[in-house]
Amino acid sequence: MPLPRRYRYGSWRGGDDPLAAPFDVRAAVDEIGSDVLAGSSLREALRSLLRRGHDGRQGLDALRRQVHKRRRQLQRRGDLAGTLDRVRQQLDQVLAAEREQLATEDDDGARLGEMQLDALPDDTATAVRELAAYEWHSDEARAGYEQIKQLLRDEVLDAQFAGMRRALEQARDGGDPQAMQRVRDMIADLNQLLARHARGEDTTEQFSEFMDRHGEFFPEQPRDTDDLIDLLARRQDAAERLLRSLSSQQRDELARLLAEAFDDPDLESELAQLRDTLGSLRPGLGHGEPVRMDGQQQLGYGDAVGALADLADLEALERQLAQEHPGATLDDVDVEAVERQLAPSAGADLREMRELERELQRQGYVVRDRASLTLTPKALRRLGETTLRRIFADLEAGHRGDHDDDRTGAAEERTGATMAWTFGDERPIDAVRTVHNAVLRSAATPPPSRPSDRTPAPTPARSDRSQRRPRSSTVQLAVGDFAVAETERRTQAAVALLVDLSFSMVQEDRWGPMKQTALALAHLIGTRFREDALQIIGFDRVARRLTPVQLAGIEPEWVQGTNLHHALVLAGRHLRRHPGAEPVVLVVTDGEPTAHLEPDGATYFSWPTTQQTLRATVGEVDQMTRYGATLNFFLLGEDPGLARFVDAIARRNGGRVVAPELGQLGAHVVADYLHARAGRRASRRAV
Repeated sequence: MPLPRRYRYGSWRGGDDPLAAPFDVRAAVDEIGSDVLAGSSLREALRSLLRRGHDGRQGLDALRRQVHKRRRQLQRRGDLAGTLDRVRQQLDQVLAAEREQLATEDDDGARLGEMQLDALPDDTATAVRELAAYEWHSDEARAGYEQIKQLLRDEVLDAQFAGMRRALEQARDGGDPQAMQRVRDMIADLNQLLARHARGEDTTEQFSEFMDRHGEFFPEQPRDTDDLIDLLARRQDAAERLLRSLSSQQRDELARLLAEAFDDPDLESELAQLRDTLGSLRPGLGHGEPVRMDGQQQLGYGDAVGALADLADLEALERQLAQEHPGATLDDVDVEAVERQLAPSAGADLREMRELERELQRQGYVVRDRASLTLTPKALRRLGETTLRRIFADLEAGHRGDHDDDRTGAAEERTGATMAWTFGDERPIDAVRTVHNAVLRSAATPPPSRPSDRTPAPTPARSDRSQRRPRSSTVQLAVGDFAVAETERRTQAAVALLVDLSFSMVQEDRWGPMKQTALALAHLIGTRFREDALQIIGFDRVARRLTPVQLAGIEPEWVQGTNLHHALVLAGRHLRRHPGAEPVVLVVTDGEPTAHLEPDGATYFSWPTTQQTLRATVGEVDQMTRYGATLNFFLLGEDPGLARFVDAIARRNGGRVVAPELGQLGAHVVADYLHARAGRRASRRAV
């Protein structure tokens, strides 16, 4: 009998963890959240992350620098009019060879030939056209002229088809007389394929057959008909842009020179049909700006068209990587163009950054619609947790606060009753009632019968007790057996956090620490002290209640005014909604009150502050004092007017005044809140 296989498990030692996530989404959320809390919009924060890169991957800025460098290299690559120069040089050599031959001949035909050569115009294109009817005396000159015609024909075809020149050269080197016939067949089949596609027919099968027959002419290996059209249209657009980039004289001469490339009317007709079809399928062609190339190398027509096609790619990539249009995402960037123009690693980095952008939405940290981009409550919980962890680290370093208290408080006290458990219910399981339900269900359900090959013989009658079947002592729980304890939420503390939203908070870089402090306190109360009721109140010229989501997404506005009076009014309403709770009011501000509410609800603002504003604010402080609420102020900055005001309020109300350093604001606010809770617990134990 073979022994059973044994397995041994251990830590992975073969390199990077194969099950590890490709990137740390939570770290990306922390980076984005830091910018959002500092005053940036979520769209700006996400774009900033994508621009600088994440977790060792190149960002959009690095890719744009590479694109710009590559673009400059192409612009210094060579001279776009290289075909004209090459044809001129070869034509001069042809004419020189013909003149040498004519000089050795002493007859009227030779003299007539010299007269014809002397009468040739300086314009290269016209000279090439007129020499088509010339009777050559020199075999070398005749062959040179045919090479010029072959050069022009190859350049025209190579300009349209990237692999044409190489295929033709290989065919000629191998002595293949059917090379041009294969070109004619390819272009004819291509026109038929594109015509079917233009009529809306399915060309999947025809495309596969076309690539099987003519794939040698397309080294780019297009995936389908649309991809093939894009490749051809890209080069045709570059050819038209090349002509626009030359001077008017060069443009006219090159156009006429290329017109002399073919002696095959059928092939010329097929190429003209191809140009017309591409123009109808891609009507946006022909709008690229002229380009100046200042290199010394003479580029042939096909090479120049290829260079301009690459330049068009790079220009489009620069626009795509800028991400400046509304609603821009990394899906707008042509990854294939990045891989074609830059290193393969650049394309890999872009794909991973694009996947990160999608993963932020897929995992529920970001919500995108047509008009906006917002952080979700899940993302805010992550930011609050991260900030709170940093605050607790500061508290531990400074030995302040009761941050090691793991008790969560009596957020939901048991009433003594039980309820059936439902999916998602977070109330505590009542173990006694759950087991009780399982026992009752088991007693009411008859045990399953066991099949037997033999019918048992009848037995003498016995007592009822002896006839009972023995049941298993194991109780099996079912979903319907579970019960939870009915609880009642009891609020122990009503906390009002008042945060200054005036523009001075932005100017002095206090916006981010203020938001982080509020989110950390909200996360602390929402996770560990759920019996406490927190209300965040933001105030500038007016005050308004804010959820943590609203506070995180709020952007700075150029609004003057510090309406502490209105904020205290809203705080008082929050405290009175929880009459049995301990009132806690925390105020974070950097300026003295300069606005208040009039009796009719209108807002009054004046700087410097007025006696009316101070009296209205102090009056609201007195009402909160009579209610039993203590106001603790956290001063940012060194406003002497604010310092005098809060000192007077502290003496009047009995609260505290703290002037923390900006980086310690969160630690002071959280420590003050924890200290207040510890004080209440101690006072209740004493009672």
